[in-house]
Amino acid sequence: MGGMSETGSAVDGRVARGNETRRRILRRTTDIASVEGLDALSIGRIATELKLSKSGVFTLFGSKEELQLATVRAAARIYEEKVVRPALESGPAGVGRLRRLCESWLEYSRERVFPGGCFFYGVLAEYDARQGAVHDALALAHRTWTGLVERCVQEACEAGDLRRDTDAAQLAFELIALMEMANAHSVMHDEQTAYRWARVGIATRLDALAAPGR
Repeated sequence: MGGMSETGSAVDGRVARGNETRRRILRRTTDIASVEGLDALSIGRIATELKLSKSGVFTLFGSKEELQLATVRAAARIYEEKVVRPALESGPAGVGRLRRLCESWLEYSRERVFPGGCFFYGVLAEYDARQGAVHDALALAHRTWTGLVERCVQEACEAGDLRRDTDAAQLAFELIALMEMANAHSVMHDEQTAYRWARVGIATRLDALAAPGR
């Protein structure tokens, strides 16, 4: 029994070290991709930068494409933690939640959770005209985000905060455009003014669509 326990502990230790190495790699790849794009990732580069064996990194990911896909998934988890969850847990469905969702996104960009600003803004432009598994993963992430904003708009209409005839898809498009433009402007010019402009634009659109009496 003792030998079995020692063997099990050794296996558990290797698994834990492997998981920690994987997390360390993905933290680095998400940072790189947010600045240089997903095509800048390679198993050799990551091994060199993090002083790991190339074979060890290959064992964890297997190919450049799998490294890219894992990076997209890791970025999506961070996005969920920093943007989505705080908004959805902030209070009941309605315009307050919608405002909080927009604010969470702007803060996520402003705080440079990823050094290149919004991870998805940059890599979506890199892959929007391509085909393949990475494009499909990014397209799904984009549809999921857009769908969430639309759903929050619709819930604000159903709660009586926004006019019932509000076009949820149109408003979501406009809000996302304001947020993304703030991100692009701030990253390009290394200044913060665009976030204030985006907040004013978002507030103006939501106020204009407020239900009578709100």
